[in-house]
Amino acid sequence: MHVDGGIVAQVFTYPAAIRIKEQAAEVGVTRERRLYLIRNARLDPDWANTESRTMSIAARAIASLTHSQGIGDLYRIYLLLQRDGVDFNLTFIPSSFNFPHKEEFDNAYMRALYDGGYGLAVKGMAWAKVPTGFAPPVATGK
Repeated sequence: MHVDGGIVAQVFTYPAAIRIKEQAAEVGVTRERRLYLIRNARLDPDWANTESRTMSIAARAIASLTHSQGIGDLYRIYLLLQRDGVDFNLTFIPSSFNFPHKEEFDNAYMRALYDGGYGLAVKGMAWAKVPTGFAPPVATGK
């Protein structure tokens, strides 16, 4: 039986133990750093009707958990990049994309998803500078 790596992390960059800014400074390297994340998922809540059956409820709970984990991964990455002075840039499937699909690898869905992303890129869509729903601390001047 194989379990996908998505169980451990939905999105990852480099280990937090690597302190890029500090380690680069120690050897005299300075440069701008940018990270671009393309998240192949929506980040808004995913409502779904669930049957009152144990397996349906368990499957829905796991899907909700992995969805939330992916958002948490983005928060963790954002804070890691802030610590290391790396510019955060994120794009993801917008909530306006509602093409129906019956299975994970539905060709019509994947084509529509690609076309939608391509269309946004051609229009010069802006990259998100913070994860959706994340509010960085406000400086209070205290």
